[in-house]
Amino acid sequence: MGRYFIENECSLTGIDSSPELISMCKDHFPGQDWRIADMRTLSLEHSYDGLLSWDSFFHLCPDDQRRMFPIFKKHSAPRAALMFTTGTSYGIAMGTFGGEPLYHASLDSAEYQALLDTHGFDVLSHVIEDPTCGQRTIWLAQLR
Repeated sequence: MGRYFIENECSLTGIDSSPELISMCKDHFPGQDWRIADMRTLSLEHSYDGLLSWDSFFHLCPDDQRRMFPIFKKHSAPRAALMFTTGTSYGIAMGTFGGEPLYHASLDSAEYQALLDTHGFDVLSHVIEDPTCGQRTIWLAQLR
């Protein structure tokens, strides 16, 4: 995802709690702003034209996902785009990655819609299990 934005002349600020992943990003895409941080407590002194939480937001428990919407709004410039991936319905699922357990959680679509609306975002698109995008469920919203 980052490569796409960089190739289209966008500047990136990338956030991840993993020092190893941030190090990889710095190696592959020098010149961008890569930071080790926990998205749940993110407090940058900057707003952005777009926020992307791709294959990361759904690793938070349901309550932490709910608490992310004020953080998204705080970091959004006027009319900012917000894109994130979720599960298809409310629940928790365990997967594995590299032989390690990997937590996934999702709210239901109605609750995401309500949270977006409450925090000033209009849904532009919502695709469930997009076959052109690895079966991901994707939300695209814009700050009013």
